Amino acid sequence: MRVAGLLLAAGQGRRFGGPKALAEVDGEPFVLRALRTLTGGGCDPVHVVLGARAEAVRELLPATAVAVHAPDWGSGMGASLRAGLGSFDGLAQPPEAVLVHLVDLPWVPAGVVARLAGYAGPSAVARACYRGSPGHPVLLGRRWWAEVAAEAEGDRGARDWLATRPDLRLVECADLGSGTDVDTRADLGVVE
Repeated sequence: MRVAGLLLAAGQGRRFGGPKALAEVDGEPFVLRALRTLTGGGCDPVHVVLGARAEAVRELLPATAVAVHAPDWGSGMGASLRAGLGSFDGLAQPPEAVLVHLVDLPWVPAGVVARLAGYAGPSAVARACYRGSPGHPVLLGRRWWAEVAAEAEGDRGARDWLATRPDLRLVECADLGSGTDVDTRADLGVVE
């Protein structure tokens, strides 16, 4: 089963003080850490959605990553999700599913991605959870991409769509890592 990775990395990080894609943890930019998580978990190809400081982030990406520009990225995560899902439309062999990951989750390891990818299929709807709390990444089968994109608005991304899904599979991943996100620079002091 072919699973692609979709990394949402377009935000300007208002509360953080700059784009989180360019922030570092353990000397590694968030965007590269998240990209390594997706590829290490078996995602191929991986598309990275860019917006704020797009050129600076693009310069960090390896040749294997596909950069996708979200022209309306400033309107919120929904715009990034729409652009990212749309970027798979033109592929000769589109993947069966996509794992959507956020750039500000530096403590999500590749094992979480691999675990979720095990549920991949054209009708898959699954998301990682940590001690019972829903988190990221989120696995979306190809069947749902147009529907998710049509409902993705503002900063909510696919949250509202996922909330209506009786078939959503929550996959516990706290044994592998933390789904803690980084909102401010102070959050980087949290030891995971």
